Amino acid sequence: MNARSNLILIGPMGVGKTTHGKWLARHLEKTFIDLDAYIENRTGASIVDIFELEGEAGFRKRESEALAAVLADNDQVIATGGGAVLNEGNRQLMRQRGLVVHLHIPPEQQLQRLANDRKRPLLQHEDRAGRLQQLYEVRTPLYRDCADISLDLSRMPMSKIRPHLLQAITEYRTERTAPHA
Repeated sequence: MNARSNLILIGPMGVGKTTHGKWLARHLEKTFIDLDAYIENRTGASIVDIFELEGEAGFRKRESEALAAVLADNDQVIATGGGAVLNEGNRQLMRQRGLVVHLHIPPEQQLQRLANDRKRPLLQHEDRAGRLQQLYEVRTPLYRDCADISLDLSRMPMSKIRPHLLQAITEYRTERTAPHA
């Protein structure tokens, strides 16, 4: 199978990478992997605990190792953590080993979606809106640089997201495999 048979979902926390990734995997008959859950299963520790014990640098090291292990296989839909793009090696590996799809929403929408979420280590902050804005400014250019496809989900009704996502992936793959005149 083609090394780029993997679909890799990137984007900010709260955008729906896991939710949409599970659906895509079922629909496309691929294996679904949530990278954070994979890390938790391999370490026996929660992401929160890893952050507390090893700091963000320790977590990012584990994340890179997990991404490399997962991307050794094909035919998967992988939902990455929002910060997986921070490492240049991760970005290169994702581009080599899959079709990278950037799902985007603005920080204001993230704040609404994550209002009751208390498990995300990077949101353990007094000024959650400010923290999300800061992450947005740093990460968005990296998402865009890494992505084969970027989809802005901010004004899209939930009922339209999945068909739109599937259509974008199909069109991208069709354009890449069509014979050129």
